[in-house]
Amino acid sequence: MINRPSPPFDVAIAGAGVAGLALALALVDELGPRLRVVVVDPALDRPVRDDGRASMIAADGRRLFERLGAWPASAAPVAGLRITDSRLDDAIRPTFLELGERADDEPFAHMAFDAELRAALRSRAEVAGIALAPLALRAHAASAGGVTLAFDGHEPVRAAVLIGADGAASAVRTRARIAAHAFPYDHVALVATLEHDAPHGGVAVQHFLPGGPFAMLPLGGNRSSLVWSERRDAARTVAASDDASFLREVERRAGPDYGAIRLAGSRGAFPLRFLLARSFVGDRVALVGDAGHVVHPLAGQGLNIGLRDVMALTTILATAARAGEDLGSPATLARYEGARRFDVASVAATTDALYRLFGHEATRAARDVGMGLVDRAPGLKRRIVEAASGL
Repeated sequence: MINRPSPPFDVAIAGAGVAGLALALALVDELGPRLRVVVVDPALDRPVRDDGRASMIAADGRRLFERLGAWPASAAPVAGLRITDSRLDDAIRPTFLELGERADDEPFAHMAFDAELRAALRSRAEVAGIALAPLALRAHAASAGGVTLAFDGHEPVRAAVLIGADGAASAVRTRARIAAHAFPYDHVALVATLEHDAPHGGVAVQHFLPGGPFAMLPLGGNRSSLVWSERRDAARTVAASDDASFLREVERRAGPDYGAIRLAGSRGAFPLRFLLARSFVGDRVALVGDAGHVVHPLAGQGLNIGLRDVMALTTILATAARAGEDLGSPATLARYEGARRFDVASVAATTDALYRLFGHEATRAARDVGMGLVDRAPGLKRRIVEAASGL
């Protein structure tokens, strides 16, 4: 049932993940309580689940969370990024590219646990009086006057526009008949929170190894978030191994810089895939986050482009609301499509190209020359950091 009895709504959001809750809060922050927003997700009936994952949040995303009052105190700044390209048993892993803080000394990114972000956003949504409905959306039907949402065991709800923030397997996208270009990668992401004896200095390290990218991302204290992309068959073996065997393989890839490494939380394994919706809008529907795009995690941009969806859609819907326009009209939604298509497609194409470039031993010489040239070009490095920060 809906915790605030105020239908019909202006905006209905399917999905109470980071993107969905951030959008709900951003809209209310922009327009106040006169904008009626409902978030529907059966997961709202349960505590936030911690799957051990953490995300690198670019500077523009951090500013969004801070404005919404949902920035976790445990978030750790990323002072720099070091990239190496080597074979697994190479005695020395030369650094081919190093990126540092922005010119104004603001970290270009922070690391934050996904579960803490979701919990903070949910708490702020409750305080803000946003309607939260622990319901499964069974169907929706668009008409000239709005969109009707149907549920099992609850009366239908009307809204001007429906936002699909329900993840890569988005039922909203499917029901809206929005096609997507999608395929699986032959890799699985092995993730864990690690504790180590030596400090990381706030530097994120990514080793491009023959099996896939291996990243150690700095958390608070002597802890790091592991994101290890490994070929599917090898990943299954590693995922099934005991903790001691798992840590031996981690230390073998991390090298000696971290000292002894221990688990500081649960381990997880997540198949990797690519997805790009043919359109981010449909009939009174807009898609945000993974519902519209899923990219390889090697560049740490998946959540960040979803947050930029949130920022763009907030601005467009707020502008339309102030002008008295229909929030779900084709003209309003076309502005969102135009605002996001190029950025999302560019990031998706770039991350896929990087995955393929670093996935083949034959391209090692060419990519090492390319990274070396970038590392010796301060102006280009500065622009890369500016782009990564979203500022």
